[in-house]
Amino acid sequence: MSKIYTKTGDSGQTSLIGGQRVAKTHPRLEAYGTVDELTSHLGLLRSLLRDEQDKAFVLGIQKSLFSLSAQLATPPESKYQPEPFAAEQAETVEAEIDRLQAELPPFRCFIIPGEGQASSQAHICRTVCRRAERCILALAERECCTPQACVVSSEVLRYINRLSDYLFVLARRLEE
Repeated sequence: MSKIYTKTGDSGQTSLIGGQRVAKTHPRLEAYGTVDELTSHLGLLRSLLRDEQDKAFVLGIQKSLFSLSAQLATPPESKYQPEPFAAEQAETVEAEIDRLQAELPPFRCFIIPGEGQASSQAHICRTVCRRAERCILALAERECCTPQACVVSSEVLRYINRLSDYLFVLARRLEE
């Protein structure tokens, strides 16, 4: 049986994809750790959803976020590079936003979360997603000297921004 603990992180460092050791407080870890937190919150949201189409869409988001995390966990100099994040993923989220918005009345006022568990969890996911976006942008600001060397693609930034919009619209629909 393999052990879950390795003891290699006991000194406050961890390995990125490719083996580079960095502090556990490194912005790269903050970024992909927050994406991991979002993925977990989305799992709870998915368990609260009743609509099978919504469940399937959220599961797809969770899978996309694993790919996004791999990108964030891989420094540009690593010889192990994950598949690039596809631009179509943001377009898929945009189409789902449009579908949900077509079912909703026009947005007229602020929403105070708390009408139900599923909608409240969608709002939690939305706020964690916004935090993930800030962490990803902080990583990009720290490590991007040129667009060619940037650790964060424009597709990732667009996707994570659209994702928070989707979660807001989903929360609205769940409150109806």
